[in-house]
Amino acid sequence: MKYKPSEFLELLEGFLYEYLPSSVGVSFNTVKSYKDTFRILLSYINEEKHIDAGKITFTDLDYQTILGFLSWIETVRCCGITTRNQRLSALSSFAGYAQNRNIDAALFRKDLKKIPSKKHSNKSRTFFTLEEVKLFLNLPKDNGVIELRNKTILSVMYASGARAQEICDLKICDVRFNGDITSLIITGKGGKTRKVGIPIGCGTLLKNYIFKRRLSEKYEHYVFSSQTHEHMTVSCVEEIFKKYVSIAKKEYPGLFCEKNYTPHSMRHSTATHMLEAGVPIVVIKNFLGHISIQSTQIYAEATQSTVDKHIKAWNEKWGFKSNITENNFDLHSGVPNFLKNK
Repeated sequence: MKYKPSEFLELLEGFLYEYLPSSVGVSFNTVKSYKDTFRILLSYINEEKHIDAGKITFTDLDYQTILGFLSWIETVRCCGITTRNQRLSALSSFAGYAQNRNIDAALFRKDLKKIPSKKHSNKSRTFFTLEEVKLFLNLPKDNGVIELRNKTILSVMYASGARAQEICDLKICDVRFNGDITSLIITGKGGKTRKVGIPIGCGTLLKNYIFKRRLSEKYEHYVFSSQTHEHMTVSCVEEIFKKYVSIAKKEYPGLFCEKNYTPHSMRHSTATHMLEAGVPIVVIKNFLGHISIQSTQIYAEATQSTVDKHIKAWNEKWGFKSNITENNFDLHSGVPNFLKNK
């Protein structure tokens, strides 16, 4: 018997493969991000409500279910507010498309409108210290294909400052070996490409990984694959990252003190360490593939917080101690004695 998808899945397929690329004209990576949203949502509903993807209807996507999904993204998957808001935006976009094509979809959209986007706090970006990066990159052991893959992924992320999606999209033809020089052709947001050189150690690790996977001549093959798909997803990178952050926190309780680290923390770390090493901000802008210098400027603020921490430690160790005591104040007049005329 031929499988017939539900109306929900039929609309979702039309939304992802026809409406978004043809009518809206969004980029390939945007479509991919939307697909990730619904793949994760279907997995959540299957886990929480025990409903198979082929049987899901719009009535299953009520207010409490969507609210629970967004909370699950933050608490269980340890995603940030930005990711949570992106998932909500993808759901809202689909609801707007589906409401004129399905009666129950109108209720789905109505429930989504009740859920606001979360506001971002002004806290500084999360990044690793140099010591933490060295320890973190040595956590995966290269005694197996999976561990070698994970070690290579984390090392390339730090060496190149690439986003998780850019790592997933990297193909063998994008990797150039020229003696001791290894460079990557990275495709970023909006299809914009940039050439990035990586250190010898990371280049050697990457070359060894490609050789062991026998991918050297498979130019259109993706460099990094999951155990089930040739083209790795961002979610897979997030899981890899989450695994080693958990190990790092257990093995080094005095370090890795931030509550949440994400794959983007590695990109923040690269930029921050480059700034601290004196690399001009314009060079970092081009290295990271930022369109605007303002996007790169946020790392200068993160670096300033590091400077403040070291200055505080310096003052505590070498600064002058205050000689002001309680006797220097006249408690009745409220005027310090050292300010009174003798």
